[in-house]
This record gives sequence, structure tokens and C-alpha cells, in this order.
Amino acid sequence: MLILADAIEALTNVRLETATTVITEASVDSRQVIPGALFVAMRGEHTDGHDYIKDAFGRGASFALIEHEVSNDFPVLDLRDALQDKLTISLAPPLCLRVDNTLSALQKIARFWRRKLDLRVIGITGSVGKSTTKELIAEVLSQRYHTLKNPGNLNNEIGLPLTILRLGSGYQRAVLEMGFYLPGEIALLCDIALPQVGVVTNIGTVHAERAGSQEAIFRGKSELVQALPPSPDGIAILNYDDTWVRKMAEKTSAQVFFYGLTPDSDLWADEITGLGLDGIRFRLHYRNETLFVRVPLIGRHSVHTALRAAAVGLVEGLTWQEIFDGLSQGHTQLRLVAVRSENGAMLLDDTYNASPESTLAALNLLEELDGRKIAVLGDMLELGQYERQGHELVGVRASEIADILITLGERAHVIAEAARKSGMKKTSIIEFEGVDEVVDWLNKNISNNDAVLIKGSHGLRMDRIVSALEVESR
Repeated sequence: MLILADAIEALTNVRLETATTVITEASVDSRQVIPGALFVAMRGEHTDGHDYIKDAFGRGASFALIEHEVSNDFPVLDLRDALQDKLTISLAPPLCLRVDNTLSALQKIARFWRRKLDLRVIGITGSVGKSTTKELIAEVLSQRYHTLKNPGNLNNEIGLPLTILRLGSGYQRAVLEMGFYLPGEIALLCDIALPQVGVVTNIGTVHAERAGSQEAIFRGKSELVQALPPSPDGIAILNYDDTWVRKMAEKTSAQVFFYGLTPDSDLWADEITGLGLDGIRFRLHYRNETLFVRVPLIGRHSVHTALRAAAVGLVEGLTWQEIFDGLSQGHTQLRLVAVRSENGAMLLDDTYNASPESTLAALNLLEELDGRKIAVLGDMLELGQYERQGHELVGVRASEIADILITLGERAHVIAEAARKSGMKKTSIIEFEGVDEVVDWLNKNISNNDAVLIKGSHGLRMDRIVSALEVESR
């Protein structure tokens, strides 16, 4: 278990053997502190965590990392210079540990702690599908190993170290999603987490506004496979069907394991059948084995998610039975949720976020469903130079699937324009600027024979559409 002596040694290279108080976990939110935690006081855009130290200690935190003086009268151990003249201070909680930078200190402690643990780490990155992949891989590995995963979307320079500090000696595997916004970010996360297995989902256009281009996204996400140890200890699990991801094989000295939909892959699938909201069915091929699989993941695109999880299971030594038991878990579908409106219409709530890739996948699911198909599509943000192209691709596909297309937002006009140019009737395309207009139209026009996909970037808060319709159903 992590103790205060570990944290101090990580920050000063000096080990205080008397500092034996256990640190249960770390938190940057005083409201989420549990007894025995290390509270990390960080300065944000609107708040300063130093203002909540008293609250954190009141909730049971044992220690707090601080980088400037605080008004509360708590003892402070200054770790910014030599400890020798400070060893007389009581190390009993509550105690503040002063450092130059609390984020850097958090990362140093996590880096130190990871190196003391005997476990294997699976790192996951990609433009679309990271979270669902993380959940399903964790389900599969949990069939044999005591496994930890990052909760929610704690996949950045703050969230990943917090997850590392939840690891105890009993864990055998950690499944860590790694987000990418800027070059060097994944390299930093890998330096902290030391992954032996790296899984890459795809290289899309999401975050291109910040990264600059798909080439830049490729370079940034390649940092994961570059950080892996050489073969045979390191294993890069790569999507053969994505040409950008396939190129990552040239960037790593780890063993490469391809998954995909062609026999060129090490693990591949064919005869894929979408079962609507009942999941997918496909045939799986590995070496000389052929197996038939059915999983509860929604949409034919989810076969790639299943392949990633199965690939990790294989390289981590699981049996097919253990892998299939993990794949059969039904609560790994994180984003898309199906609910009914008051008049019985099927609402596909996929409002968490949107990119061209994920929107096309959602439209493909809509195609599998019975009844009249209505696509409510909003702006896709952060696409940078791919903004118009991405919205046009979605508009073309929507024209092929939807009976009615409703758009929301300024950028989504491009979706409507592309759908019209692709031959969709003008009377079947409705363009709105506000959520209330969409809700009003849907309330008046949908019936129990309709399947309604609602999808757009999180910034549009299209979840309010679903919430409003669900309220009407109560």
C-alpha cells in the first residue's frame, strides 16, 4: 500500500521510515475525498484547490499537496529543499506537503509508485472508441486477473496519475485510457504508467482543431507504441483496417498484433450481422481456429471493439472461454442509450460527443432498426481543417439512411446541404438553430413506429433533447 514515506521519497529522494501512514488514494476534488486520501490542491481557471483544504481535511483527507501558503492553521512540511532540519516535525495527519507545483508532484508520486508495483499495464488510445474499448478489455481481463481501469474519462495528465495511486499490490492488470490533445501528452502518460501493451483504435479527425492535422494526430498517438518495451515484452495491438494505425507498426520495437476484418490481420472477423439493439454476431478467426461469437455491443462497428478486447485477452494468456465470458458482459456500452418517448418512439441517445467517424457508425446502427428513421444531427466541433469535409460525409450517409434529417447548429447546415445534393428530398430535411425547436418538432411528429438518432458534439448539449422527451414520458 502507498504510504507517506513513498510520497516523500518520490519528491525528495529521501525516505523517512517513520512516515508509515497509509495513503488510500489521491483526489483533486475535496468533495470526493475519502478517509486517508491525499488531497492535491490545484489552481484552475475559476477556482483554487487551496481554498478547499479545510474541507478536504474535514472529509477525512490525511495529507494535502500545496504550492503556496494557505490561511488554515494546518502544519506544513516543506519539501522544496533539504529535509534534514525538518525531521522533528510531526508527520501525523492532517499535514500539508508544500511543493513547487502540485500537478508535477502528483505525477512524480504516481511515476514512483508505478515502478514499485509488479503488474502489467494496458494503454489505450485512438480517436474514437477508447472508453468502450477500455471497459470491455477490463471485463475480459477481470475473468482471470484482479484488474483496475481508469474511472470515467480520467485519461489525462491529472486523471491517469490519480488512477495509478489507486493501485495496490493486489492488482495484476491495469487498463488505462490515454487521451491526446497536444504532442508529448501521451509520451508523458506512458512515462508515468509504463504500459507493456498498447492498443490503438483508429486515427480520426476529432481534435484536429488543436492537433492541426491527421498527420499530427498520428504522430501524437504513435507515442504510445513508441513507449512500449521491445518484443517480446512489449505488444502493440493495431487496427489493420485503419491505414494510419497500420503505419504505427513502423514506429515500434514491440511485437505487433493486428486485428481487423481481413485475413491479413492476426485476429479477424467476417460474416458480421447487426442485430439492432440486441447486439452483433460475427465469425472470428485466429490462426487455425474459427469461432462464432455474439456480443451485446450495439452496431456493426462494435466488432472492432470486440476484436481489441479479444486480442488483449489472447496476448495476456486467457482461454477462449474466459474471453467470451468477458465479451458477453452487457454493461460495457457506455455512450449510446436507447430509451422510449411518451408515444413509444425509440430514441437513440448518442449525445456524449460526435466526430465524423462516430456519427457514421451511429447512422449505420440506425439503418439496422425497423420503422421510420429520423436522424437528429448537430454540429461536430474541433475538426479544424476537416470541418466541412466531415460534415459533408455525414450528410451524404444520412441521405442514404434517414427518412427525415433534422440538423441543429451552424455547422450542421453543411450536413443538410450535402444531403440535399445527394438526392434527399428537401421536404425531408429540417434545419433548426435551437434545442427547444427540435424538442417541439419531435413531440408533435414522432410515433411508436419511429427510430430517432440524436447525436452531436457535447458542446451543443443535445442531451437536453432526450431529457425533455423523457420528462414528457413520465
